[in-house]
Amino acid sequence: MNGYIHSIESCGTVDGPGLRYIIFTQGCLLRCQFCHNPDTWEIGKGREITVEEVIKDLKSYLPFIKASNGGITVSGGEPLLQLDFLLALFKACKKLGIHTTIDTSGGCYSQEETFQEKLAEVLKYTDLLLLDLKQIDSKKHRKLTGKPNEHILEFANYLSDRNIPVWIRHVLIPGKTDDPEDLKKLRAFIDTLNNVEKVEILPYHKLGVYKWHTLGLKYPLEHVEPPTEDVVNMATSILIDR
Repeated sequence: MNGYIHSIESCGTVDGPGLRYIIFTQGCLLRCQFCHNPDTWEIGKGREITVEEVIKDLKSYLPFIKASNGGITVSGGEPLLQLDFLLALFKACKKLGIHTTIDTSGGCYSQEETFQEKLAEVLKYTDLLLLDLKQIDSKKHRKLTGKPNEHILEFANYLSDRNIPVWIRHVLIPGKTDDPEDLKKLRAFIDTLNNVEKVEILPYHKLGVYKWHTLGLKYPLEHVEPPTEDVVNMATSILIDR
């Protein structure tokens, strides 16, 4: 089984517990204005790789990964666009006792029967999902990402109904995702879910702007600066503090 990937990071520390072997898949349906990997957008491109190649490389890092209670994280792009590859990869990982995580926007979630069947099978071998909830207001979400968010919130409920462990992530962007009322609504939605183990606030940064310029793209948030400490603390008080 082959997958299309953008790159691999062998020792990540922020995309799940412990040290993580991170695969960045190729292809995404969203067009986030703040995306730091716009070079992963195009579907069917990237480096073609087999599960066997991934596992062979992953094994060389296993002592460090297992010592830190880490594992493998498949990020993007959007990994749920490649469910067949995910299933074969996670099955192989489970044979080695490796913790498995999917980092997803939920942007391709669908009620289509084949997608539902494949997703359910993949989740049997998935220990954790990192779910990016970018903006609770659907109109603002569409403006920010190019798509509405109803199907993404439906995906969050799907995971909650099946008690799949989730870490919620929210990128905090001044003027885009930091409105206190939006944050309160997001918190109210999160509180309806019964499977959330952790909520993470990811302060917006500009580290990926050079990729937009390299690709000849105009960066939409050129004049937006990272949030101040006060804004991060405000968001934390709403989304995380109890």
